[in-house]
Amino acid sequence: MKSKSSDIKRKIGGLLLVVCLLSAYGSIKLATQKMGPLSITKADDLSTIVLDRNGELLRAFTTKSGRWRLPVDPRKVDPTYLKLLLNYEDKRFYNHRGIDILASLRALKQLLLNGRIISGASTLTMQVARLLEPRNKRTITAKFRQTIRAFELERQFSKHEILSLYLRLAPFGGNLEGVRAASLTYFGREPRHLSLAESALLVALPQSPEMRRPDRRRKRAQKARNRVLMRAANSGVISLAAAKRAMLEAVPSKRLNFPKLAPHLAQSENKSFPAKSIHRLTIDKVLQQRLQALALTHAARLGDKHSLAILAIDHASGEILGYVGSPNFLENRFHGPIDMIKAVRSPGSSLKPFIYGLAFEEGLAHPQTLIDDVPTRFGQYKPKNFDDSWSGTLSVAKALQLSLNIPAVKILDKVGPTRMLARFRQIGVDLKTPIGTKPNLSMVLGGLGITVQNLARSYVGLARGGEMIDLSWRKNTSQQSRRGTGVRLMSEQAAWQVGNILANAPPPKNARRGQIAYKTGTSYGYRDAWAAGFDGETTIIVWAGRPDGTASPGLTGRTAAAPALFNAFEQLGRPLTPLSPAPSGTLMAHSSAELPATMRHFERTDTQYAERTSLNPSVKIAFPHNGSQLPLSLDKNGHFELLAMKAEGGKLPLTWMINGAPIKTNRARRTTFWKPHEKGFVLLGVLDALGRADSVLVRVE
Repeated sequence: MKSKSSDIKRKIGGLLLVVCLLSAYGSIKLATQKMGPLSITKADDLSTIVLDRNGELLRAFTTKSGRWRLPVDPRKVDPTYLKLLLNYEDKRFYNHRGIDILASLRALKQLLLNGRIISGASTLTMQVARLLEPRNKRTITAKFRQTIRAFELERQFSKHEILSLYLRLAPFGGNLEGVRAASLTYFGREPRHLSLAESALLVALPQSPEMRRPDRRRKRAQKARNRVLMRAANSGVISLAAAKRAMLEAVPSKRLNFPKLAPHLAQSENKSFPAKSIHRLTIDKVLQQRLQALALTHAARLGDKHSLAILAIDHASGEILGYVGSPNFLENRFHGPIDMIKAVRSPGSSLKPFIYGLAFEEGLAHPQTLIDDVPTRFGQYKPKNFDDSWSGTLSVAKALQLSLNIPAVKILDKVGPTRMLARFRQIGVDLKTPIGTKPNLSMVLGGLGITVQNLARSYVGLARGGEMIDLSWRKNTSQQSRRGTGVRLMSEQAAWQVGNILANAPPPKNARRGQIAYKTGTSYGYRDAWAAGFDGETTIIVWAGRPDGTASPGLTGRTAAAPALFNAFEQLGRPLTPLSPAPSGTLMAHSSAELPATMRHFERTDTQYAERTSLNPSVKIAFPHNGSQLPLSLDKNGHFELLAMKAEGGKLPLTWMINGAPIKTNRARRTTFWKPHEKGFVLLGVLDALGRADSVLVRVE
């Protein structure tokens, strides 16, 4: 026993001698030169993190060595934790230069009086040095090296930076390093707001991280935590009453998973940019949490093997606020790893609003135009309504609200499948048609493929009055996206008319009409259920179904997706924003009787309009040509010169339209003139007396 005590005394004596020798600047400098510069490479090897629009953590990835080591700022750590830490580890941290001489003398005195080590003299700076250059053996040589490195750290870094290094590197058991990783793992939250008991536990763990791991040795962890609390009470840092209350708090018994918010998007970003350590997204963490919980609830109602995806977008900026690729990233019963936001699926009827919008834009129809929902054959194609019934004559608006198939096919037949496909491609939305097939009338009923992301882009354009904008999910590119793309989905007037129709569609059970403009869709065989909607600020798309493409009898957009859509809007945390008022130039009518004669009834067949196209060829715009660029000159007042427009064929009188709105012209002539007001894309349209139309898209420069 005496031999062991003597050995300890000799080591402490040697340490004090080293301290005395190191007090000379020359000795410190010489030792530093001999050891070489201190490397902090380990501290820079951090976990890759993905942050939301406000800097909140969405997801983290381990380092290459499999460690959880997250960046942390002392200013974002609970002040109580820092007080307990300094009281327990290094009371004079802000007063010494790496070595606490008073603590060293105290340790020596306790050793001499008690014959054993009562307390150590290691400072936080020395602990950081040991963490940066770990040594397996605790020898005089190792202590000497720590001392030198402590002086070096104090010379190179501020106290704030040294404390940051400790908070980043301190071991907490297993592969946890740093107070932030420990707080997220043991308590499920950031270390900004820790309880007194939680703070004390995090102070105690680095002393012996494996022996005190609360998930394995809960009682030891509790005893160590209580010692920290009592020392703080004895030092006056906290009250004794507060310490006793904190001792009653339970110690966590298991590790929690790190946050996995927007996991599909986060993983995609990490894979795309592996060299980046911090990814900043436009996602809103609070909304993302709510949408993931909502998706899990609704998917569970659908049953195993079903998935559900939600995409929420601020349509003023194009920023993605919520991205749910599946109900649970880790659950195979929901096909969790599969990102259904990017999967190509059949849209069902969710594309119908865009077909009607093109018809409104070209003057082929108006929301109050009457249309016949009766059995109709288009060559060999004879579409049916979803419920195999017919509604007779009704308004175009009502036909869209009820999502009737036959009127939609009639509209597409007039607009043209090729023109519809070309318009979507023009705005950058990729519609997947079956290999070996040409554009056909079945497209309006879901006879093609689209992703949630591309459908969202289309509805965002509709919500923006027909103006397209690129979607963005990286925070540093969001400001650029606010300017839009300069390409139009349809005219502003047509977009408003479509939105106004959808806002008055029958809502799901227990939902209010007129709050959200929305449309559902159900693909053939009940494989895909859709709901897409927008208010004045946000566009949300919901998809539900089985990722493997298996049919789910009874799965419809109205029953499976629409309730989730309306619930998703409730998660925004704000009142619904009203839709925009009608833009100028919108042809307003409350009934078909208020419309021009050629627009009152779609495809009338009475004698007044029964003239054959052989005697009256369809109207066609002869100039300007579709897709042409028109470099117009300016007059002396700085205004564009007149643009000549010429039509061929058709029955007079003719109605000319600019971006879907009629303009004043001599309707008895086939040539007219129009003065542009600004640069950009312009849709020119002409309508003859028989309701036949043609349009071209040109660019004024």
